[in-house]
Amino acid sequence: MSKPSPYLDSAPLSPGDTVRLIAPSGPTDEESLQRAIAQLESWGFDVVPGANVRSRHPRVKYLAGTDAERRADLVDAWCDPDTDAVIALRGGFGAMRLLDGIDFDLMRRHMLRRDGRPKLLTGSSDITALHQAWEHHLGVATLFCPMVGNDPFKNSTVVPDEVASWLFHPWGGRELGFPAEASTEGTAAAEQTAATRPLSRAQTLVPGSARGRLGGGNLSLIAAGMGSPELIDVRERREHRGPSILMLEDVDEELYRLDNLMVQLVRGGWFTSADAVVLGSWEDCAPVHEVEALMIDYLGGLGIPIVSEMGFGHDPDAPSAPLGVDVTLKAEPGERPRLWVDHAGGQA
Repeated sequence: MSKPSPYLDSAPLSPGDTVRLIAPSGPTDEESLQRAIAQLESWGFDVVPGANVRSRHPRVKYLAGTDAERRADLVDAWCDPDTDAVIALRGGFGAMRLLDGIDFDLMRRHMLRRDGRPKLLTGSSDITALHQAWEHHLGVATLFCPMVGNDPFKNSTVVPDEVASWLFHPWGGRELGFPAEASTEGTAAAEQTAATRPLSRAQTLVPGSARGRLGGGNLSLIAAGMGSPELIDVRERREHRGPSILMLEDVDEELYRLDNLMVQLVRGGWFTSADAVVLGSWEDCAPVHEVEALMIDYLGGLGIPIVSEMGFGHDPDAPSAPLGVDVTLKAEPGERPRLWVDHAGGQA
């Protein structure tokens, strides 16, 4: 198993750090790009946009530039010795197309910042492909979070502050998902954010407790990656990396499509290492109770805890989740399930 992330007991980023802003998937418009840069600069970062962040693929219009252009931005950003974090501007489609051309030996040689800690990758949705690759090839923790070029950063009153809290504070001991109740402590700004933040809707589908390495992400991307170098060893995952708590979410998928995706994961052995499954948001999919019924049909016989409505993914106010760190889940009958990041040293 890889070493515990240093971000369990130290803030990942600080004002003055250099962040590289890239578009590894879909294109953006100039207004969204400038808004994203302004947001990051308001946090005190030195923002360096990728050379091709404004590009468009000449034939495939849903891609932000050619695979070679997007890959070059990703590799250049990660290998720059001044980089502290690589931040995905938005998702869409296309990140998985970059993986086969990446020299991960090179990426590994350049994965440390000047302070000796690993660089941080952030993003969600299509960026799941990169999270999976970073876990497999580099063994570093990453942050699955809303992206600065997407609507939640423009429309949500809570997403920017929630993402910032994961960038500027240690992860150890933090609870994941929406809060059970509004906080009455802290700064005036924090109290105002807490007052407008959605409260937890989390439900226990199968009760139990578990500890393990948090993994997963977008269901469509994980299913698409089955059989790839990053997911070829899923049946041996427990032997090499220990138990896992696996997270799933998706957007704009009919129930039969989710069924088909789950078939791929089950037959491919993706749940072999799972000690628990955590379900996030299913925005613009089938009704949540139908999705939950489908998940129970596939996973209910595994004998592991399953919880739902944790919010990760495409919820308009989606919370963040650090991947590649150890977490603890408690889902007792009749109680709201709780999921939190373990402290350094394995303390729950």
